[in-house]
Amino acid sequence: MLAVDPEIAELASTVPVATLDRERLSVARSFDIMGAVVLSDAVERRDHVVPGDPDVVIRVHRPVGVDGELPCVYSIHGGGYIMGSYSMDDARFDTWCPKHRCVGVSVEYRLAPETPYPGPLDDCYLGLKWVYAHSAELGIDPNHIGVAGVSAGGGLAAALALLARDRGEIPLRFQLLDCPMLDDRQITPSSRHDELLIFNRESNTFGWQSYLGELYGSPDVPAYAAPARATDLSGLPAAYVCVGAVDGFRDEDIAYAMRLNQAGVPTELHVYPGAPHGVMLFSNSAVAKRYAAGIEDWIGRQLRVDGVS
Repeated sequence: MLAVDPEIAELASTVPVATLDRERLSVARSFDIMGAVVLSDAVERRDHVVPGDPDVVIRVHRPVGVDGELPCVYSIHGGGYIMGSYSMDDARFDTWCPKHRCVGVSVEYRLAPETPYPGPLDDCYLGLKWVYAHSAELGIDPNHIGVAGVSAGGGLAAALALLARDRGEIPLRFQLLDCPMLDDRQITPSSRHDELLIFNRESNTFGWQSYLGELYGSPDVPAYAAPARATDLSGLPAAYVCVGAVDGFRDEDIAYAMRLNQAGVPTELHVYPGAPHGVMLFSNSAVAKRYAAGIEDWIGRQLRVDGVS
C-alpha cells in the first residue's frame, strides 16, 4: 500500500477515526465531522418537500440576484450509505452557486440500515425527477442538469446516471464521481487494506451490509445498487472520477473510469498520490488543494453556458 501524504499523516491525529458497526453508528451519526460552517448571504437556500411514499426533502441553493434558467448540480452527500445529511453540501454550494452561476440541489435521502436498497436510491431519483419536472419554477435549465456525489454519494450518483439512462425520463449532462463507493465485493487490492484512514475495510463492509441487506454477498446484486457490477456503461453522461491513491476505493474507481472511457463516455480520471479517503477533511494540505482544484476546473467547464463561466 502506498504511504499517506506526510502532511496529512501529521494532521490525521486531529480527526477521530473508529471502525463503524451497529453499536458505534449512533455515536458516529451524532459527531459533526464537517464542523461549524459559516455561510454567506450570496446564496438563497430553500427546502422543498417532494411528495412520495415517503416524502423526500431537497434543498435548493440559488445565487442571489441572478435571473433566468441556470445549469444545475444535483448533489448527493457521502457517509457510507449509513450517515450524513444534505446540509453537508451547504458550504460547497455557497461557493459554487455564485462562482459558476448555477443552482445546487441537495437531497436528504433515507439512510441504511434502517432503509436498505433501493430506498435511498429511490429517494434520490424521486428528488431528481421532481427537480426536472419543476425546472421552470426553480429557474433551472432542464437540459443542463448533472449529478454529483462524494463516497457513497458518488455511488448513488453513478447509480442515478444508470437509472436515468435506462428509464429515459431525465436527460443528464454530466456525473461528478468523487471517490465513489461502487463495488460491494471488496475484491480489489486497495479494498483489502486494513490500515486505511477515515473509512477502513471493516467500516466499508458494514456500510455495504447495511445498504444491501439480504442482498449482501449475493451474486445477484443489481448494478443500480453497486454500479461496478454494471455490464453496459454506454450512453452515460460525461464523467469525472477522482480518488486518492491511499483510498480503499482506488482500484474500483480506476476500473470504472476506464470502463466508462472504453464505452465511449468522455471521462476524466484523477488519482492523487498520498491522498486517503476523506482527503478534503484536511483541506489545508497541499494534496487536498490539488484535489479540490481538479474538481473546480472540471465542474466549471460543465456548468459553462455559451462560453461564460
